[in-house]
Amino acid sequence: MDRIDTPTATALVTTSRTVERLVQGQATSDGAGVKLVRVLTQDLQRRLDPFLMLDAFGTENPGDYIGGFPDHPHRGFETVTYMLQGRMRHRDSAGNEGLLVPGSVQWMTAGRGVIHSEMPEQQEGAMEGFQLWLNLPGKTKMQPPGYRDIPSGEIPEWHAEGVTARVIAGATHGVAGAVQREDTEPLYLDLHLAPGARFEQPLPATHNAFAYVYRGSLSVAGAEVRRGRMAILANPRPDFRIGGTGGAGADGVVLEAGAEGARAVLIAGRPLREPIAQYGPFVMNTQQEIIQAVEDFRAGRLA
Repeated sequence: MDRIDTPTATALVTTSRTVERLVQGQATSDGAGVKLVRVLTQDLQRRLDPFLMLDAFGTENPGDYIGGFPDHPHRGFETVTYMLQGRMRHRDSAGNEGLLVPGSVQWMTAGRGVIHSEMPEQQEGAMEGFQLWLNLPGKTKMQPPGYRDIPSGEIPEWHAEGVTARVIAGATHGVAGAVQREDTEPLYLDLHLAPGARFEQPLPATHNAFAYVYRGSLSVAGAEVRRGRMAILANPRPDFRIGGTGGAGADGVVLEAGAEGARAVLIAGRPLREPIAQYGPFVMNTQQEIIQAVEDFRAGRLA
């Protein structure tokens, strides 16, 4: 694992973004009855473009996950699965197979279409993690499908006093993540903060961003974000002062852990600003493209 240690967390942000709103996820089930919390729902896709969905799952009850996610199709976006606890086996119609274990990531590009399954490889014990859906631009939605397993030891980390940042995508404090994407420029950090620890992350003004707390609590510009809440971070606005030329506004975000410490994912990306047409596991730009995706699936052209 790439690791960079810094004695203290270097000040990189002049003005932190604030919390625009707090969101509590919706309890639901998917696959063959897997219980989860849908944190980023379809009504937030425009606001948090290029991200389409974030599911958080976590349980010690095998009945909540044992059915797994049998064969199902995708087209037009990428899925990013990050495991915290448990073991999940991936198989797909492109011939890929991999085992997700604690700390590892599966990054799958559905592209023009793939059918895959994600099934638990355990009969008991905890199962916990996240699945994020990242949109593809229209020009690459029909690219060949791709798949990458990223073992825990291959996810770079940045360390400072009381802070560990696992860099899944993007970069922080000079540490490049395991994945880079040109069009959406995603940032995906798993942050482990000791009680009272502070973490700063610069963010381009153009990027949409949010943080989801899954242990403890955080403070963002004075707003408390408790466990199980997603904080949508306000986009910076120019400061049009009389006689001035306009300021740059917030240049990043500052997260401070509460008395219990915190663990959270910080996610940001450059919006595509393209039409979104979705029908279940298909995400395209037009309804005609959705109709074609359904026809291709029914005709076996995604296999």
